[in-house]
Amino acid sequence: MGTAIYPGSFDPITYGHLDVIERACRLFGKVVVAVTHNDAKQPLFTLEERRRLVEQATRGIPNVEVDAFEGLLIDYADRRGAKVVLRGLRAVSDFEFEFQLALTNRRLNGEIETIFMMPRDTFTFLSSRIVKEICRLGGDVSPFVPPEVQAALEEKLRTAQ
Repeated sequence: MGTAIYPGSFDPITYGHLDVIERACRLFGKVVVAVTHNDAKQPLFTLEERRRLVEQATRGIPNVEVDAFEGLLIDYADRRGAKVVLRGLRAVSDFEFEFQLALTNRRLNGEIETIFMMPRDTFTFLSSRIVKEICRLGGDVSPFVPPEVQAALEEKLRTAQ
């Protein structure tokens, strides 16, 4: 069954992410949810805050480990002894970028495979960016994120104003 790495910025973690994690846990002996920094994004939460929120959101899911890392994903996966990197795909628009990443990672280390997983159709529209915008505008994000994430979002946005 082995170890799979599910990397992401998780700013914040959503029910779409959790759906992928729960289903991946049925396929792999261990799923490491690896929180990282993405230079292309300006995160609302610090790396440590995001790691803590992911830990809280996944605490009831067996065979999940939460970690944070910096640097090349493929190097991190190799250090962790993982042979699989999981990537979530919501829509066709995600595919081109994810495909490029997968091919680049394969070129860097051909021993590690990338597997794409789609969330349930009820979550395919969902992104962390959309959740933050809904919350910023005073909307209810409870259908999209766990309660502890909603509370952290509301607090972070309240103190940012």
